[in-house]
Amino acid sequence: MFSHIFTSVTDFKRAHRFYAALMDVLGLEQRFFDEAKPWAGWHSEGQSRPYFVICHPFDGQPQGAGNGQMVAFNAATRAVVDAAYAAALAHGGLSEGAPGLRSEYHPNYYGAYFRDPDNNKMCVACHAPPSID
Repeated sequence: MFSHIFTSVTDFKRAHRFYAALMDVLGLEQRFFDEAKPWAGWHSEGQSRPYFVICHPFDGQPQGAGNGQMVAFNAATRAVVDAAYAAALAHGGLSEGAPGLRSEYHPNYYGAYFRDPDNNKMCVACHAPPSID
């Protein structure tokens, strides 16, 4: 459905540390990185799109997190949601809702919500039933 999603940041190095840790947990590959621009992008393994990009705003104006806007990443298991949330908080993120079942969305919706260091709202969600380990 999506070609790409851009999220603007104020401090590229800080943002890259945050997102590199998060994307590693989610199993997403870094597609490109150019500190001179600055921008970096990730995509699903073996795929070229959709991809997620962090960058400074193109128009040169200050970054501003939008109220009511959120990017949600898909996770294969609930354990990945838990690990992604922990990585986000360990790298400067702020909690907007700890990992947990949110059956008001659907019976198997398991998600976690957090803000990145620039206050952009993010989610990691698993839509599968619990794993049997």
